[in-house]
Amino acid sequence: MYDNFRFKQPIYVTKPILPALKDVNQKLKAIWQSKWLTNHGNMHNELEQKLQAVLKVRNVSVFNNGTIALLTALKALELPVGSEVITTPLTFPATVHCISWNGLQPVFCDTEPESMTIDPERIEELINANTSAILGVHVYGFPCGVEKVQSIADKFDLKVIYDAAHAFSTEINGKGIGTYGDISMFSFHATKLYHTVEGGCLSYKDDQYIDKLYYLRNFGIKNEEQVVDIGINGKMNELQAAIGLLNLELFEQEKQNRRMIKSLYVQNLRELDGVTIPRMPPNVTDSMQYFVIRIDKENFGLSRDELYEDLKKYNVFTRKYFYPLCSEYEPYKALASSATENLTVANRIQSEVLCLPLYGTLGTESAQRICDIIKLIRETRLCLSLEREKLRNF
Repeated sequence: MYDNFRFKQPIYVTKPILPALKDVNQKLKAIWQSKWLTNHGNMHNELEQKLQAVLKVRNVSVFNNGTIALLTALKALELPVGSEVITTPLTFPATVHCISWNGLQPVFCDTEPESMTIDPERIEELINANTSAILGVHVYGFPCGVEKVQSIADKFDLKVIYDAAHAFSTEINGKGIGTYGDISMFSFHATKLYHTVEGGCLSYKDDQYIDKLYYLRNFGIKNEEQVVDIGINGKMNELQAAIGLLNLELFEQEKQNRRMIKSLYVQNLRELDGVTIPRMPPNVTDSMQYFVIRIDKENFGLSRDELYEDLKKYNVFTRKYFYPLCSEYEPYKALASSATENLTVANRIQSEVLCLPLYGTLGTESAQRICDIIKLIRETRLCLSLEREKLRNF
């Protein structure tokens, strides 16, 4: 049964875009000639300027990775040590770890059932005198309810940070997603639509953070004789920046290729009982970072986990993003906000979501085969269930 459909080579959830080696070599030659490898070199500065235009934001500071960027963003906001930051449990662990590493207390808020982002209707009940900020995540590229979140923040004088790791180039009504809140973090990890191998950046509209973030990512050094803040080493080097500059020329075509694959997935799976495809709001540009489906076990005939395991038999490796919830991890499971009854929607989502392979070189033929495999798995399970039922009634 497997041989007719099984891929000869493993199909993973994503593959990175890569510039031509000849173009990389040209960039490397320029770096070798300058002998400037790091510490805010020409390519680093050029990348910051170009990202401002691509992301449609006022200010950009690039970092060696997204986690360090988010860690630095929280530090720059000067939130009181020990204060609480309301966030979502449906995210990568780094989001919550950055809160804890800053000496802050994460408080988990349930998620909105459609967008799967932090639920603005549940935030206010979690706010107390010790609350200092809200950290939302534009998960899978679906934007948080940014207007509602901001109105709550304004009401209670809270800072707003967004983890936009999945939302590179996302816009709401033509406005860059990085313009919302006080600071947004974008990840440039190799698994992302756009990458610098490792890397990330912060976007922000308030110019007061320009120098603050510069010092925080550079040991607090202002000049040869002055250290003005307690900083870390968050600088992006020239080799990363070079790859980033080249990939800025490629990511739009990658998005277009992914868009065709997503369209095929939607056409093939939208009428399949038990499969829900979350829909991007019409006023939002899709970052095409992930293609996520949700599996309803009762209507689909098997669980998300069973489908995940069966797909492996065909050499298709999907991802259960994000399972388990951060609230279930050892450092956080004892928090009062981690209780299952407080996160009913998030707990349902984390048992249903499955990210299918999505990258430009996958091609529509392979995407079609993945859809056929999913249908075959379901039909096979349903037939087995009918056979068992007949035997029980025999």
